[in-house]
Amino acid sequence: PVLVISPLDDWMETRFYNYITVAAMLILYGVLFLLVESRCIQPRVTRLEQITYRDALIVGIWQMLAIIPGTSRSGATIVGGLLLGLSRACVAEFTFYLAIPVMAGASGLKLVKFLAGGGVFTVGEIGALLVGCIVAFVVSILAIRFLMDYVKKHTFTAFGWYRIALGIVVLGVWALQTFVLA
Repeated sequence: PVLVISPLDDWMETRFYNYITVAAMLILYGVLFLLVESRCIQPRVTRLEQITYRDALIVGIWQMLAIIPGTSRSGATIVGGLLLGLSRACVAEFTFYLAIPVMAGASGLKLVKFLAGGGVFTVGEIGALLVGCIVAFVVSILAIRFLMDYVKKHTFTAFGWYRIALGIVVLGVWALQTFVLA
């Protein structure tokens, strides 16, 4: 018997994981970053301790939008948090904390799907998986430290332009494959 664990995720992926959706979401969130950063509003929340349950719920709802292909989970939560009035540093830190249960849950879901489908790990694969997890953890800590220092001194404008440019590249690849190489 097939174990159905995440029907919404599978449904979204089969219907919306395509060049157009991915490009559109890359560009949309790029524009949102530019719009949010263009506001000259003093943040009302500058420390994690100031985030209310309502703020956390709303940022969590923004995080749910990442089920749409091309939507960055951290990008969605950062845009949502900035719109709520969280400071860049505060929303970035909160976003990293939100990633812990999401990444653990996503990894656990993939593992359960693999095992439920009859998959088996060899001893070597288990070792490689453990080494990979340790290396990923160390690199993540270093990346988080760098990014936290970066957002304390810079805006997310560069990230917005990057997403727009990447979205245009994705559209270009789609057009090339659809109209030129077809």
